[in-house]
Amino acid sequence: MKKMLFLSIAVICSCFMLALAAPTPASAAPEITLRFAGQLPPEHNGTGYMNEIAKTVSERSGGRIEIKVYPANQLGDYGLVHQEMIKGTIDMAMISAPGDIDPRMNFPYINYFASDYKQLEDAFKTGGWAYKKMDELNQAVGVKFLGFNVEGFIGLASTKPLTEPLNPKVDKGVLCRVPNMTAYQLPAAAMGFRTMTIPYSDLYTSLQTGVVDAVDGLPPAAAYSILKDVLKYWYQLNYSIEVEPYFMSMKTWDKLKPEDREMIADVVAKIAERSIPLAKTEDENYMNLMKEAGIQVFSYTAEDLLPMRLAAVGTWPALSNTMTKEFMDEFEKELGPKK
Repeated sequence: MKKMLFLSIAVICSCFMLALAAPTPASAAPEITLRFAGQLPPEHNGTGYMNEIAKTVSERSGGRIEIKVYPANQLGDYGLVHQEMIKGTIDMAMISAPGDIDPRMNFPYINYFASDYKQLEDAFKTGGWAYKKMDELNQAVGVKFLGFNVEGFIGLASTKPLTEPLNPKVDKGVLCRVPNMTAYQLPAAAMGFRTMTIPYSDLYTSLQTGVVDAVDGLPPAAAYSILKDVLKYWYQLNYSIEVEPYFMSMKTWDKLKPEDREMIADVVAKIAERSIPLAKTEDENYMNLMKEAGIQVFSYTAEDLLPMRLAAVGTWPALSNTMTKEFMDEFEKELGPKK
């Protein structure tokens, strides 16, 4: 009897050890490994979304698909990464929309196609005009578009108070840094700002030394993180969006099974859709931090911003020189202020 008992225990232990040694689907070596490039710091919410995509895809594929995340421009800046996706040497990315190959891809940065979060949500909804257009423009060069990561609305940081900040016909009384893009420069002038272009890396020093009085091109989180020690006034003018599209190389896309394409697209779309309400919360949180730091903060409704919005929209036809008249007519029809 004891012999039979010991034999039974031995068999059970052997089966248990074999079960432990056998690889489970989640721990098996992946069949596919994808390189996922990003430009945001490791601690940024956007990088967190990338990591969540990687984790969810691994779980839903039973470990067959591994996505390795490379944040903080580890694989190159956004222009280089986009070119590498065209070649197929980088599989996925969450990066700024590049305009070097086709300037029309910069359309998410055109000023004032939205001035509140409801308008923004409508503009960037999955399957909407902006979604389809970004996919069309990118597929033409060999890149698949998968969704928009929205960081937040852009405002204006200043060391001096603005003169009549909502009146586009009045000079604002400040020299303002703008990004080196026509989509920013023309509207800024139309809204009453005297402008100059300064590299992103020099923003703090330029404000600190008085080279410029104000800086645009930043959402509240970035403005607080970079400029809080020199910033005295913040105007949440909502004139542009900080946004990074999700992309995949078409060479990678074409190699995937149809069911894997559908699954990855679904994972990215759901996380991208969450970014807009979270961006609103993030904007509000950082404006509250500004107030706690003694910075004067001014925020406005879409109705308040309408005069500035119409002034900026009046410059859109000039973008036809780089984005084509046909595209800008379509853009205004789809995303311009409703009459």
